[in-house]
Amino acid sequence: MSESAKWYVIHTYSGYENKVAQTIMKVVENRKLQHLIQDVQVPTELVQEPNDKNQMREVERKVFPCYVLVKMILTDDSWYVVRNVRGCTGFVGPGSKPIPLTDKEAAALGVDADKKPASVEVNFKAGDKVKITAGPMEGIVGEVESIDTENMTVNVKVSMFGRETLAALDITMVAVSDEY
Repeated sequence: MSESAKWYVIHTYSGYENKVAQTIMKVVENRKLQHLIQDVQVPTELVQEPNDKNQMREVERKVFPCYVLVKMILTDDSWYVVRNVRGCTGFVGPGSKPIPLTDKEAAALGVDADKKPASVEVNFKAGDKVKITAGPMEGIVGEVESIDTENMTVNVKVSMFGRETLAALDITMVAVSDEY
């Protein structure tokens, strides 16, 4: 097949997103359609929300409720399989023919995990003073212990309550500090 797989958005009943994704993958496995339907994702994010005791807890929340993303080569068979899954109301797009997401739209949604960024540019090194710019420790200045560009993390030594503590942070959460 010369045609490459594209990302499509399907609409589902509220609360059926995971069930629809699981059912599609099960049908693909049973009918051996892996060459047509390659991936199914329900985009989620981790958010902080207070519980009944006003303590913060991390909760996984759907980014786009009622929508599932499917990477597939559009044929009559793949269209039929996806369209006839219980809980699926149809493809998103005008008319009867589904419209794929552009590469730019798919990248913005973060669904093409196989396309990793070429390189990460970091303007600090071990031993540098950095300021934490996001998260619960925002505004605290610390010293860089180590940097892991592959996993996009940095270990920063910060002083909390008179003790030095090592904090593992996302690279995007720190910036070079002019405070010493």
